[in-house]
Amino acid sequence: MLGIISDTHGLLRSEVMEALKGCDVILHGGDINRQDIIDQLEEIAPVYVVRGNNDKDWAEHIPLSLDLELAGIRIYMTHKKKDFPSDLSNYDLVIFGHSHKYEESRQGKTILLNPGSCGPRRFHQAITMAAAEITESGITITRIEIPQKHAGVLSKTGTADLKKQIEIVIKETQKNRSPEDIANKYGFDTALTEQIARLYLTHPGVDADGIMTKMGY
Repeated sequence: MLGIISDTHGLLRSEVMEALKGCDVILHGGDINRQDIIDQLEEIAPVYVVRGNNDKDWAEHIPLSLDLELAGIRIYMTHKKKDFPSDLSNYDLVIFGHSHKYEESRQGKTILLNPGSCGPRRFHQAITMAAAEITESGITITRIEIPQKHAGVLSKTGTADLKKQIEIVIKETQKNRSPEDIANKYGFDTALTEQIARLYLTHPGVDADGIMTKMGY
């Protein structure tokens, strides 16, 4: 069984770790954000990973693409769909990420798969990953959606109050605390807390005012 994830952006959910248990191999489509994410995954199974556009200096040793064979199938991996080779006909499975949206299609015999993002939630998009079972009859892909939890409400009634709460999320994120832990600790809405954390992690140097602008305030 192959566990297939992408776009963790520094967040490795307990539900994702649980879903990956029992997998023989884990494939990560990039935008990892930190080496310790890979380290944690390697405690479950061997990991193959490609570098995403948000994986900076720490990830220079990680390839932009991989061409590998596992369990008798040929796999190509890269972060962005636009970086596919012109001819995919030699591959059984092509894995990519970047859009945070689950996508599964076929091009001849080749399965094209974006497992979506299982890291910080982007707006109202689903939190997803995938698993692939390889048998003599072919490849079976299973879409896995992680249920969204909510804990209280992150106030949007006043910009001053919102800015203060964004500053709290930034401070806690700098301590490597997950959005779920932050939401539980302060009674914030989980989805909005994850949105703030994602904006902070994916826009180096952004402050509370910048995040508010990106959120439309």
